[in-house]
Parts: sequence; C-alpha cells; structure tokens
Amino acid sequence: MSFKLRIHTTSITREIVKDKYDVIIVGGGPAGLTAALYCARYGLDVVIVTKTIGGLVAEAPLVDDYLGLPEIAGSDLVEKFTKHVKKYNVPIVIDEVLNIFKREPGDLYWCVKLKSTSSILCSYAVILAIGSEKRKLGIPGENEFLGRGVSYCAICDGPLYRGKDIAVIGGGNSAFTSALFLANLANKVYLIHRRSSFRAFKVYVDAAMSNPKIEILTDTIVKEIVGKEVVEGIKIVNLKTNEERLLKVSGIFVEIGLNPPTEFFKKIGIEVDEEGRAVVNIDKSTSLPGVYVVGDAAGGLYKYKLEQIITAAADGAIAADAVSKYIALLKSPTQKREGEAAKSR
Repeated sequence: MSFKLRIHTTSITREIVKDKYDVIIVGGGPAGLTAALYCARYGLDVVIVTKTIGGLVAEAPLVDDYLGLPEIAGSDLVEKFTKHVKKYNVPIVIDEVLNIFKREPGDLYWCVKLKSTSSILCSYAVILAIGSEKRKLGIPGENEFLGRGVSYCAICDGPLYRGKDIAVIGGGNSAFTSALFLANLANKVYLIHRRSSFRAFKVYVDAAMSNPKIEILTDTIVKEIVGKEVVEGIKIVNLKTNEERLLKVSGIFVEIGLNPPTEFFKKIGIEVDEEGRAVVNIDKSTSLPGVYVVGDAAGGLYKYKLEQIITAAADGAIAADAVSKYIALLKSPTQKREGEAAKSR
C-alpha cells in the first residue's frame, strides 16, 4: 500500500493512491517539482515519488540567484514551489524507488518499485529528478566522526556549533553560503579550499572576505580529522609550502561537490557519460524510451553544466513538454493498433 501526501504549509496528510498514472516523477527537488507542475498544466495524470521534499535546496541557508526571490532561505523557496504544485492537486508519495522496469517486452508502461511499502506504480513515462549525493573527503576520521563534528548540512547542524570554531571545506557557492550562514552562529569560521581561485559567485566571495569572522585558507587540504569522542581538530596541509599543522575546530562542514547516482542508472539500463551522469538528449530523454532525466543527475553532450536551481527547473519544464508529446503519440489510435498487433504476434 502506498500513500498520498498532500503538502500544506503546516501539515502533511496521507491518502491512498492508485497504481497507474500518465507520468511518475522520481525526486522532489526544483527539477521534479517543476516537471510535476508543467505535467499537471498539460493535463497529464502525474505523481511525485521522493525521499525528501526540496532536495539539497531545502538545506541551503540562503538562495540569492532565483529571479524575483532575492535572499530567500532554501526551505522557504521549497515551500513556495510545493505550494504551487499543490494547487494542481499533484500527489506526493514519500518513499524511495528501488527499481524501474517493464513487466514484459513491448509493454507501454514503465513501473517503479517502492521501498517502504513494496508497492509498484506504473506510468507511460518516468522523469528522474533524483539529483546527486554530497561528495565526501575520503580522509581518516570522516566516517568515524559523522554526526559528532562532521556534517554535510550547515543549516541542519549549524546551530549545534554556536560560539565555537568550525571549518567549511570547499570553494563553490554551497561552501561560501554555508560559511556566511555559519558566521552568524560560530565564533570563527575557517573556509578551506584546495585551490587559489573559487567557483563561487563573486558576490559570495566578496561577502566572505569582508566578514571578520571568516578566515579563508587557500591552496590547502584537510589531511585528517582528529579527536576523541567528538571532533577536536583537523590536520591541514598547505599545497605550496607543504607545511602541515593542526587547526583546532569543533566541527567541519564538507561542501566539495556532488556524486551522481551512477549505479542506479546502470542498474536500470540508462547510458551514462564519463562522469557517471545519465546521457540525455536535448529534450532530456535517455537511452530508454519513455525515461527522462533532469537536474544535476543529467549529463552528456547536450547538457550545459550550470547546476543552479533555475536550470534544474528549466530541465523539468523541458522534460514535461517532451513527455506530453511522447504520451500523446502513445495514446494515438495508430500507435494503439500497432501495439496490439505486436502483442498478438
């Protein structure tokens, strides 16, 4: 048995859902929510299946690059997205998808198997908006101190380090916005980056450089995380001088990029590129007819790599338009006759 979760501003209610739709969208971040909105506006019967609502955006302390909504908290932006989708009565199922398959060759329906209920939902098309996972440093102490000083979410765990010295690792927008957020709570924030230049927007870099609570250490890597019961410090190395020293901090926030769900794509048979992202066409279709990939997990020659909320949303809108045309063709009388003839052979 699966459940329908309608998202309200203050509560979530559950109702049983049916097992067949026009479109199943896997993932509830900006790409998935936008795809759902556009599918609903096209008159398609659509459902969202997602482990969490909002994806990584919900963890963002500050979003200042989404047009018309300056300096908004990620969670507030997600609430606005979800409220808009709710207007079209799109059901949202909170669950994890284990597999995507066809019951038999030539079947028009794709099916997804859910983890918590073992339910199977089927649809003509599937849009995968499953994003990517936070990349790890892969150094001694990282796994051992997870939840005891090591974090991948500043907005989730930042309040635990009020008045303490902490470190943020990375050089992109996520690292800088996290450092700026944490500077409001911590005594001191070290922002550590392995290069001398940054991928982050200049406005974030300038803000961090002018913040007296933030110290930026460039050309530096973290070699080890140390402590007894909790994090007590990190061993860092300057790549230019080879100087190694112990930096005393109570917490470390890792913001060094994302890893795509490569193994899941391979499992269901989607072609991936050299970075492990799904190879998509201009319309976000994949090597599996009827399966589309949008957002951070999409790749290939036709993917312009600007991983922003607004581009993820654009991906969702493009995929929804392509899906509406794909389904219209499947439902056409000619296609139905050809399908029935194929099954009878």
